[in-house]
Amino acid sequence: MQAAGKKKGAQGRNQDIPDYLIYEVLEGKPVYYKGYKEVLAKNKTLEDIMGSSGLQLVIIEYLLRVCYPVFEPSVYRVLTNEAGSHISKNNNLSNDIAIFEKSTLTAEKITKKYINIPAKIVFEVDLDGELGKEEAFTENEYIHKKVQKMLDFGVEKVFWATTKTQKVLVATPGENWQIIDWNKDIELHQGCTFNIGAHLREEGIQLG
Repeated sequence: MQAAGKKKGAQGRNQDIPDYLIYEVLEGKPVYYKGYKEVLAKNKTLEDIMGSSGLQLVIIEYLLRVCYPVFEPSVYRVLTNEAGSHISKNNNLSNDIAIFEKSTLTAEKITKKYINIPAKIVFEVDLDGELGKEEAFTENEYIHKKVQKMLDFGVEKVFWATTKTQKVLVATPGENWQIIDWNKDIELHQGCTFNIGAHLREEGIQLG
């Protein structure tokens, strides 16, 4: 992923930030891994900040298990592990889960580079980038811009679950975006639904 290796600090000074701390590039602006300042201060290593939380992992694992029976493997590719998406020159994004039609993502289009065609459906769980007033984007700006960028690229539906609010943003092109309580059944595809809250209760996972 290519991006500028410098970021202007709160006091207006340029601080060298290595490219390996870049999580995504959105609208030409680098979004750094959450906790990157701790790495710069040598209080943490890169490995310390790159992993997902246990709750994120459980939710992603659940969503994958919901997706596999719905999206027939002879027709779809269900990809995970921060699936990279090259949308344009200044936009390299990552997705927790990206579902592609095999007729679109054909074998010859799978290379060592980021995928450069739109997924059919994308799932995001929480925020892995460092966001805030001193960063390139606030949380709301980042979510809105990233979702809109994916929809403009051709993604048909984006689901974004946030553990802090226990809600799921459901976004489709040309329609109003919905924010739905994750304790409700949410339609995934052709009448099939998922319910994150119910799954967590079944697993005995208590959230504060």
